[in-house]
Amino acid sequence: MELKPQDLLVLLKVVAHPPKRWTYAALGEALAMSASETHASVKRAVASGLAVAPSRGEWSPVRPHLLEFVLHGARYVWPATPGPVKRGVPTAFGAEPLASQLAVAAGEAPVWAHPQGQSKGPTLSPLYRTAPQAALADPALHRLLALLDALRTGRARERTLAAKLMEAELMRLDKGAHDAGQ
Repeated sequence: MELKPQDLLVLLKVVAHPPKRWTYAALGEALAMSASETHASVKRAVASGLAVAPSRGEWSPVRPHLLEFVLHGARYVWPATPGPVKRGVPTAFGAEPLASQLAVAAGEAPVWAHPQGQSKGPTLSPLYRTAPQAALADPALHRLLALLDALRTGRARERTLAAKLMEAELMRLDKGAHDAGQ
């Protein structure tokens, strides 16, 4: 079973909100996907080893595997494609947590083209078509997607910083899941 970009979007949404248990319908609604799409994403994630399903209907991401894939594989499997300057939602080093740590000239930070976006910059293809909409509704997911985009497209300096921050985010979120009894 071949992974699809929406599978990573689903996994990042779930790790952004530990220890919440998601139904496929609620997860689909939060990501502007159908329940059947989210179910298929989970099946592919389990088949690839990025998630486990210890019992029927229960599943969870395997954070160390997810981190390894995000850091070392995602940019080769789903490279980000740069595009023209447009209005959109900031991503990569144009969004937190990288924006406050890197100096970027106005209008140079990448964005996902989106009508509700408040920034202008060179466009970057989102991981999945609904990622900008989902990110606008969820700051925690936006942080993870922005770091992922920095890993998918950034120069060495941005990728190195994004890798450290992504590991810190996933481990912080994992600690929250364990503290809550997940």
